Amino acid sequence: MAMLSRILYSISILILAIDVSNHGVSSSRFDQRSHFNRVRHMYIEEDQRQFGDFPFRNTSLPWNERVDDLVSRLTLEEIQVQMARGGAGELGGPAPAIPRLGIGAYQWDTECLRGDVFAVENATGFPQAIGLAATFSREILHKVARATGQEVRAKYNDFVKRGIFATHSSASCFSPVINILRDPRWGRNQETYGEDPYMTGILAENFVKGIQGNDSRFIMTSAGCKHFDVHGGPENIPVSRFSFDAIVSDTDWRMTFLPAFKKCVEAGTYSVMCSFNKVNGVPACANKKLLTDILRTEWNFKGYVVSDQGAIENVILTHKYCNNSVDTVATCINAGMNLELSNDIPRPVYLSMIDAIQQRKLSEDLVRERIKPLFFTRMRLGEFDPVKDNPYAQLGMDQVESAEHQQLAVTAAMKSFVLLKNQGSILPLQKGEFSKVAIIGPMANDFEQQIGEYQPFQDRSFSTTPLDAVRSLYPNAKYGQVCNDSTPCTQYNKAAVPPIVKDTELVFVALGTGQAVEREGHDRPDVELAGHQKELLLDVLDNSGDAKIILLLFSGSPLNITFADQSDRVIAIMECFFPAQSTGKALYNVLTNTGPYSSPAGRLPNTWPLYSTQIPPMVNYSMEGRTYRYFRGDPLYPFGYGLSYTQFNFSNLIYNTTIKAGDNLEVQVDITNVGNVDGEEVLQCYISWNDKSLPVPQLQLAYFDRILITSMQTVSRRFSIFSESMAFWQDGKWVIKAGGLSLFCGGQQPHQKKQVPSNVLRGTFTITNSITLEK
Repeated sequence: MAMLSRILYSISILILAIDVSNHGVSSSRFDQRSHFNRVRHMYIEEDQRQFGDFPFRNTSLPWNERVDDLVSRLTLEEIQVQMARGGAGELGGPAPAIPRLGIGAYQWDTECLRGDVFAVENATGFPQAIGLAATFSREILHKVARATGQEVRAKYNDFVKRGIFATHSSASCFSPVINILRDPRWGRNQETYGEDPYMTGILAENFVKGIQGNDSRFIMTSAGCKHFDVHGGPENIPVSRFSFDAIVSDTDWRMTFLPAFKKCVEAGTYSVMCSFNKVNGVPACANKKLLTDILRTEWNFKGYVVSDQGAIENVILTHKYCNNSVDTVATCINAGMNLELSNDIPRPVYLSMIDAIQQRKLSEDLVRERIKPLFFTRMRLGEFDPVKDNPYAQLGMDQVESAEHQQLAVTAAMKSFVLLKNQGSILPLQKGEFSKVAIIGPMANDFEQQIGEYQPFQDRSFSTTPLDAVRSLYPNAKYGQVCNDSTPCTQYNKAAVPPIVKDTELVFVALGTGQAVEREGHDRPDVELAGHQKELLLDVLDNSGDAKIILLLFSGSPLNITFADQSDRVIAIMECFFPAQSTGKALYNVLTNTGPYSSPAGRLPNTWPLYSTQIPPMVNYSMEGRTYRYFRGDPLYPFGYGLSYTQFNFSNLIYNTTIKAGDNLEVQVDITNVGNVDGEEVLQCYISWNDKSLPVPQLQLAYFDRILITSMQTVSRRFSIFSESMAFWQDGKWVIKAGGLSLFCGGQQPHQKKQVPSNVLRGTFTITNSITLEK
């Protein structure tokens, strides 16, 4: 058996090496439709009533007693395979059924980033996460997560009835992604909520609560925050994410990379996914300081930790932290790991668990504790309770792509658009205002690129593109595709540009990235427009006479468009991110100011650099010079920036000028829409410490809210700036120091060079004493 185990393990490592050469993503992720219906094994057909005497099925008992009873009945062999089968392909999952206990199979691997991602059979496609962050709206995050959870759970209910347990058929989500957008070249920026840890934490909290539901007994789906931790590039430039060692100071770790995850834990997430990389020399999935000392001991996390796909194997293969599966499974479980998500290999590392116990490198008691959160999650999903008692078990397929969810997809996309330039108030457009119109560019009519990565399969009848939006407004608009390979635009038909844009009055140019340029496993080498896209825009300018140019951008990360921002011919620029299926409908509404929420109010969730030289090296994990919190230059567009079709004025800032350490700062402010268009304003409040010697950011977002205000109306907002926003990490502990702080409330950052027509109010307050906080 030992020899056979070694042979199987060698085969597993060989398969893993092949996977790593393909960015470590199993091909099953991209071949779900062919694989899906084959995974029907291990379904319990027996009448569940014969197992009703087991205490773990007694609904009158506390959850923990039920879990303890269930786990006490499991053999080590059963525990080993349950913890080894976290999903990813036919070999990776599901966790098999245990017929003797009446326990069915369970699939752990589902992506719920902004819809039921990758699951076969369609689902509503909401805007990519970075666009949702640009809404600066707790409400939108909660609504999108709730709708996603409803569809995921409805499909899960249907899959279970049909005996299907394939990858991405689960009710347990590997979402949200709450890594900090620390470098504009990282390929996965689109999956994040931007660069601010406070805002990321607030949005994560609302996502978790939305997707898990609000029932007092059961959860709709289980959330899973990732990737834990100090993860945010590189993917492949200049080194691989699978071997990268993120060297981070304790201050940056605590104040930038950990806060959003702590907020996620406080929101009640059931799982956390550990990341591929090392953190200060130790692989994240084998890092006891991260997974036990911080996550479990300090934060009191009771859920399970799942590995990123193949991250356990990488402890051996790429990190070379251990050199065999026995030591690896012992190291990872001792560190705090619960569930292995293998790279679809014949023998996952966790199948060496019993060997590790027999060699006394791992204790059976600890293993039994590690499996408990898995079955606790399944219990809270309602697996061991009568179906009639669980409201989420009643959700049916009528939830999927419902009319309500389709409208939410349009609204969310509209709220995500950020108006970066509007020279002469050219927008909103009016029908009949222009008669000779064209639209050009690789993102003008490319559905696959406008949806971004980690997207649901969608009914294309719901899908619209920028071309659809423009032709809804100007039916005779000329169109031509001149980048024959889409957004990489290496195959550029320069000669085709003049006939499209000649003799026009208005030209829409749709540029961007899409999955072809930025995605998981693929960083950008710089922040330039890909291929010949800049040349395309310049050719439009050269060949369109005095036509007005509206630039539409579709990307997950900043692009170098300084030349376009400074051009008088480019009269409007709008960052649209990846709006997914509702791109055209949402774009038409916003371009024409049609219907509710159509005045742009999205704000940038990340800083756009003015020059590439402002970006530190990708592998440098110091936060110095990164994000608005530590950046000291002038950006092209600052964090929180965005224009509107109306203007707002802030007044009557009222707050306590002195508070005790540990108390919240109570604030009130009035906001008036002084324009003639109904619109939303994003209230942004920042704090800064007057003592510049402290190890603190130069500026810190401490509150935000998105508020609908009708023309000439004034609204008052009362809110709290929580004491934790005034804390910082110093000498190994969280402290709030006596001293003065400045408070800024308005529609943008204070002191920014490129401003929006909205004022910022300023005041100061004093903390009268110093305290040390509990971790």
